[in-house]
Amino acid sequence: VQLQASGGGLVQAGGSVRLSCSASGSIFSVKSMGWYRQAPGKQRELVAVITSGGSANYRDSVKGRFTISRDNAENTLYLQINSLKPEDTAVYYCFADAGPRYGVYWGQGTLVTVSS
Repeated sequence: VQLQASGGGLVQAGGSVRLSCSASGSIFSVKSMGWYRQAPGKQRELVAVITSGGSANYRDSVKGRFTISRDNAENTLYLQINSLKPEDTAVYYCFADAGPRYGVYWGQGTLVTVSS
């Protein structure tokens, strides 16, 4: 499975951005997909995850502002981020969990910078 993330950039606080993650390869093996982020000087943290059935879970600090979705027909994962805050500044990484047999795949990351 190959993942290509896009959509990051410089955004003002209070604004919105939509990240995309296009998947290709052995898509059939993917169970859940999601996003991590890593802020400067901090550890990578899980932001949101969505199952193949569409069930989504979020980190408490982003609930109500982040929306994860997936288009199975287009093999694309999305993360809509609204009401951006400076603390949302991070590199956002998409991942695809193909289970214990095939492992976890990662996108290359896309940088979101929120200016105050």
